[in-house]
Amino acid sequence: MHCKYDGQSRGRCSRRGFLGGAAAVAGAAFAGSVSTGTARAAVKRPDRSEVSFVTGGDRHEMILQTLRPFEKQIREGIRGKQVIIKVNLAAPYIPLTATHPDAVRALLDFLAPMYRDEIILAESPAGNDPVEKLFTHYGYDALRKEYNLRFLDLNLQQSSPFFILGQNLEPKKIQLIDTFLDRKNYIFSITRPKTHDAVVITMGLKNVVMAAPLKIPGGESCKPPMHGSGPWWLHYNMFLVAQAVRPDFTIIDGLEGLQGEGPTKGEPVDHRIALAGPDAVAVDRIVTDCMGVDIADVGYLNFCSNAGLGNTDLNRIRIIGSEKPSDHVRKYKLRQNIDWQMQWRKDLPLQK
Repeated sequence: MHCKYDGQSRGRCSRRGFLGGAAAVAGAAFAGSVSTGTARAAVKRPDRSEVSFVTGGDRHEMILQTLRPFEKQIREGIRGKQVIIKVNLAAPYIPLTATHPDAVRALLDFLAPMYRDEIILAESPAGNDPVEKLFTHYGYDALRKEYNLRFLDLNLQQSSPFFILGQNLEPKKIQLIDTFLDRKNYIFSITRPKTHDAVVITMGLKNVVMAAPLKIPGGESCKPPMHGSGPWWLHYNMFLVAQAVRPDFTIIDGLEGLQGEGPTKGEPVDHRIALAGPDAVAVDRIVTDCMGVDIADVGYLNFCSNAGLGNTDLNRIRIIGSEKPSDHVRKYKLRQNIDWQMQWRKDLPLQK
């Protein structure tokens, strides 16, 4: 049995029933295991998704332009909620790997007229460096002085149990950070397009989904179990977590992307694009195309789309803006281990 992705891709992948169809059902059950009962992400595919797309050379202005078409929607969405901006800060202190503070500044300037309360700038580092140290290193202290802003270490927050697939495809309990599950929070994901060492590329959805598993500072982390026994596990476990955790709004700062040995090393790509929209799956789909990557190769996006968590079908995605994404494709050089990464598209582990 084959699965044909509903995104417009250049091929099919052999999934033999997508875990025989059973794991998709199990995944929905796992997602229901969050004990707080406050999971934020409803499983409902938008009939049509909108993605704002602009090009240029001014990061601040590009981000502002991508946000303006959604001003009314964002204004209504954040009303009465705590705004949280989830950035992506890599521990090795390489600026190219991290969300640029000027991209966040643009978002803060956009929000200023409509949101007077304190805004939380949040990260859940995979390494051992304190969040304050990361924010300081990457130049965020100036923002805290200019705006009503607070830094938050997500790994210090409360968490709830959640089940993913273990190495032998058994239910594996991890902890998800409650900040991502709380309906009273409105979460922005803001990051840059980067290549990845296990799931090909990383963008707005992964910035939130892989931040949700708790890492106790100096102690146990729930992030390694997400990887299971290889790339297939990470793609699928990200899909499982995405049933409970997705950003409310996604912003991609593609002025300069990262190719090669991402996500914590690599080379710059002078891409000069920016994208934004409320459907993280749709935004990431357009970014995937712009990076010259076949959507069929990015398993977690296809799993999410097939389950109704967002759109990868170009017929369901409307581009806002005068520029065509297809005119701004830059073929990103992928990691040297890409052949190993693509093993996820082979037959399922149960059938070895």
